[in-house]
Amino acid sequence: MYSKRHILPVFLCILCFSGLAFAQARTRTLVVQTEPRAMIWIDGVKRGVTDEFGKLEIKPVLPTAKLIKVRANGFREAGRPILAGQAAVRIPLKKTTDAAELAFQEAERILSDDLEMAVTLYRKAIKLNPRYAEAYVALARALTGSDNDAALGLIQQARRIRPVYPEASTVEGRIHRSENDIDKAIESFDRAIREGKGFEPEAHTGLGLIFKEEAEGAGAAGDLDDEKEYYEEAVKSFEKAIGQLSATEPVLYILLGEVYEKMENRQRAIAVYERFLRDFPVSDERSAVQSFIVQLKKEMNANR
Repeated sequence: MYSKRHILPVFLCILCFSGLAFAQARTRTLVVQTEPRAMIWIDGVKRGVTDEFGKLEIKPVLPTAKLIKVRANGFREAGRPILAGQAAVRIPLKKTTDAAELAFQEAERILSDDLEMAVTLYRKAIKLNPRYAEAYVALARALTGSDNDAALGLIQQARRIRPVYPEASTVEGRIHRSENDIDKAIESFDRAIREGKGFEPEAHTGLGLIFKEEAEGAGAAGDLDDEKEYYEEAVKSFEKAIGQLSATEPVLYILLGEVYEKMENRQRAIAVYERFLRDFPVSDERSAVQSFIVQLKKEMNANR
């Protein structure tokens, strides 16, 4: 038997406009042509890496998509608006000799393999360019959990450079959550969402995780009213995050399905898991999710 506990931990430490996530929005495919092995973001959500020919086909792309950003090692980062109905975009990049940008790119490249060296490179980028807001936020992410005071200081510095900065507020929320300061975490995530004018999937995810944990605590304490209210808030947050992430974070579907199961809403849980199967046809977790559906249907039949 598969267990959700075997699936969730890998994803819970990384995280990252629509109506309800299950509304059928009109989406499209966008083909990007740029440098080989370039990373592509749409509205701050990483959507993939171009192939050896510099091409990436992105789907789905929501009709509300506004900005595409491209970064390739050794090149100057570039961004441009996404036009309504646009099906293809070519984004040529220019080589960069900016030492701060090159240090930042190298830090991003090695972050998952060599955290200590990445931190050194982020600091180098900031020293070379004291107004490099992205480097302050990236360094704050890297220090979260190990040096939270320094991380919060870096967020403050980033805000001096860019006063309205949704990602900075989101990282601030992550820092507070790592300290179990739930009130401050919620305040920061809410600020991130306001700054992003509703679009900040990582902040919605952070709120969803907090509300889910609070619901579980209330349930353990026997406070059924609070448990129900927190689960309802978790549903709203996870649904928003799923809709804004455009089928890039499968773990959110599993989290949302688990919340519906806790609420004993098996029908909605099945709908979430079935959407997972549609959106992630080659996921390693397909067999596990299929087993969840089978079990839930058995439970529904047994209660009839």
